[in-house]
Amino acid sequence: MLQATDLACVRGERCLFQGLALALEAGQCLHVAGANGAGKTSLLRILAGLLPPTEGSVQWNGASIATAREEYAADLAFVGHLNGIKDDLSVLENVRFEASVRGSGDAGAAARAALAALELQDYEAVVVRHLSQGQRRRVALARLCVPAPARLWILDEPFNALDVHAVGLLQQRIDAHLRGGGMVVLTAHQAIELPAAARRLELDLHADAGP
Repeated sequence: MLQATDLACVRGERCLFQGLALALEAGQCLHVAGANGAGKTSLLRILAGLLPPTEGSVQWNGASIATAREEYAADLAFVGHLNGIKDDLSVLENVRFEASVRGSGDAGAAARAALAALELQDYEAVVVRHLSQGQRRRVALARLCVPAPARLWILDEPFNALDVHAVGLLQQRIDAHLRGGGMVVLTAHQAIELPAAARRLELDLHADAGP
């Protein structure tokens, strides 16, 4: 279970949110919504352990992610606005690194299977810098498809730069992950079809002064 209690986030002199609580269990999806500047990305970064909350705490299976960093990192996959891939490496090399980190026995085979899941098998040898923005996004997302994937996916605008077909492929991967007992927290400003059981958390845009 992912659980957050009494979260607050102050950036500069603005309080983006406070008193926020949430809980997510196996097979559940949380759609974080709100206007630009409402704190969606900040919330996802807090949940991923990349940004400390001003107040409150985040727990994974009952333990604070601040003290159970290694265990949490092993169960977490985060894809943010930046793709987090290396421009100087090939498509296959980028995904093979993720497969190695995840402990796949044959990292090359695992990476090829992940690329095939997002129909990138014809781009294995292409250096990432030569790809379009949409193709780079698909490479970043292909890391979610390696065998023994992370149980919790935190995805910040994962559908950005994707064409209609690629959006459909990602939706299929999210559905399969949830059916397998995984969890997903995501933001999306597009009118996309989320799983029927997805819950929505709406963040309000306000300009309260911080403490």
